[in-house]
Amino acid sequence: MEIQPFTGYRYNLDKINNLDDVIAPPYDVIDDKLQDELYSRHPNNVVRLILNRITPTDGADDNRYVRAANTLSDWIDNKILVKEVRPSIYVYHQTFEFAGQSIVRKGFMCRCLATPFGYGMVYPHEITMSGPKLDRLMLTTACKMNFSQIFGIYPDEHNEIQRGLDEAIIRNNISPISATDHLGVQHKMWVIDDDAAIEAAVKGMSPKPIFIADGHHRYETACNYRRQVDEMGLLHSGHPANYVLMVCIAMEDAGLIVMPTHRLFTGIPQMTSEELKSKLSGNFVLEECGNGIDAAAAVWDKVKLADSQDVMGLFTAKDNKWHLTKITSNGIELMDKVAAEHYAEWRELGVSLLHRLIVETLLGIPEPPKPSYVHLIEETVSEFKSKPNGAYPLVALVQPANINQIKNLCLLNDRMPAKSTYFYPKLIAGFVFNPLDETMI
Repeated sequence: MEIQPFTGYRYNLDKINNLDDVIAPPYDVIDDKLQDELYSRHPNNVVRLILNRITPTDGADDNRYVRAANTLSDWIDNKILVKEVRPSIYVYHQTFEFAGQSIVRKGFMCRCLATPFGYGMVYPHEITMSGPKLDRLMLTTACKMNFSQIFGIYPDEHNEIQRGLDEAIIRNNISPISATDHLGVQHKMWVIDDDAAIEAAVKGMSPKPIFIADGHHRYETACNYRRQVDEMGLLHSGHPANYVLMVCIAMEDAGLIVMPTHRLFTGIPQMTSEELKSKLSGNFVLEECGNGIDAAAAVWDKVKLADSQDVMGLFTAKDNKWHLTKITSNGIELMDKVAAEHYAEWRELGVSLLHRLIVETLLGIPEPPKPSYVHLIEETVSEFKSKPNGAYPLVALVQPANINQIKNLCLLNDRMPAKSTYFYPKLIAGFVFNPLDETMI
């Protein structure tokens, strides 16, 4: 994959005393409450760029995208943001707690050639929707800047590329830039302008594919923006619109954590566990394994122990019972039939079995409302209890896809259902921005 160093724009540390106050998570996980918190935290918080507020008076000349562009221009004019002296690669480490352990995930930020899926060495794993892509394209067109990184993973069995960059940090005695986000994750970045280290990273990445872990909408937006610039007759080989800001993390990195995404379904008829068994009969064997929503943690332990994509925990709210699923040979045959347009690797995924076979086919709900998505068991319990009785007739605990499954489906160009993966923790916005305007580089 073609990557390059770039002259990023960063917060001026002479003007911003604490980067904790100005960073933010990706736009798509910022709800109204968090948006308000980020706005009040600091007048220069990056939320004003990545997710400016909508106001009742928004129109063609004054809207969230125009305000973001005006804010960006003002911050550059007033030296809140300053341009890097030399093209650089930015090493990026995240330290976080997971399952009682302190973990470090290591990667680096660069700019990556933006080629449409199917035409280069960048592969998606999830489907995308038109609304978020239009929103991000309008922001990119107005600001001509990448504010948030795409999360890409690449194969590197011996971790040679990351190790070379980490060694450059030590060799050049580079100090880190640090910030801690609202979830307590510590983020560190080192600016690498060492020509030899950069050349080695660029050369090392050249033959490698990149698989999008997170940021599919923003990556497709980058491709759409590149095409837009080309249609205006402005694109050439050296134009920055050819590239997009990317964090590259080795698939073998010890800190690469894929969390599950559990589902709480609405729009499904209330049913008892016996009624659910009847509908799934012949295709799944169900084993009772708990009573009450508070048994979710014990049920999840059983699902994890089974270590099989077809084993899920299903909770029927009508009688407050949990069951474990196990697919039968008839179920496999039916899944092959109802999802014949997909490869076997797709049909074997837990989320595919849950949505296509159980909900759409066996429960007979071809277009169910979007469920509520949660990642932690305690979130599953609290979300269920937060709604009136009967709001969530069915709860499903489902295993995440692993890294190899993600890679294989990417190479097959068979995209997973939405919310099939959740890479924890999220990357932050606010460390470095990638300019897409020739006048800014």
